[in-house]
Amino acid sequence: MSQSERSALIVVDVQNGFTSGGNLAVAHAEQIIPTINQLAQHFDNIILTQDWHPENHISFVENHPDHQAYDMIQLDYGMQVLWPSHCVQGTRDAEFHPDLDIPTAQMIIRKGFHSHIDSYSAFMEADHKTTTGLAGYLKERGIDTVYIVGIATDFCVAWTAMDAAKLGFKTFVISDATKAIDLQGSLQHAWQEMLAVGVKRVVANQILNAEKQQ
Repeated sequence: MSQSERSALIVVDVQNGFTSGGNLAVAHAEQIIPTINQLAQHFDNIILTQDWHPENHISFVENHPDHQAYDMIQLDYGMQVLWPSHCVQGTRDAEFHPDLDIPTAQMIIRKGFHSHIDSYSAFMEADHKTTTGLAGYLKERGIDTVYIVGIATDFCVAWTAMDAAKLGFKTFVISDATKAIDLQGSLQHAWQEMLAVGVKRVVANQILNAEKQQ
């Protein structure tokens, strides 16, 4: 059984850069890929997101010689974590993980390609003003409900989910189809923030077993 035609699956940043051997690897992140592939078979509408940074990106610690990885700096749009260089445009690090098998995805949203601003969310860049166009695309297609999976739970997944909820979408995060960085308690904080704006937490079996309950 497919989810309603008014629902979409958003698969966040399942890229080499965030999995084992990547420049910003999240521990055991590739373990969620089979679940994501399975979930995708239950959705007619699927969007993939892809971190897609220029080498001179403002979030890369290598571009701030006086700082170390994971330092926080103040930028004109707020506080910014300094990350190791990752998912640079055109590199293997930026490619989708080879185990990700979703040939039915209709759209790829590339984010983080403006050198002067970071972009965790699939909907909005970190200044909370610059849009990616995803909300308009979904609304034009009559989609009002989104399910979000991918990497990392506490950054790109959480920001995507919170923006989706704020933009009026019914928003679900499938928690066992995400993996977190969990930097200084960031996972617990992210869940608190997501739930506070109306994001619902579900697990994959609630989707995969739905047809058995019909």
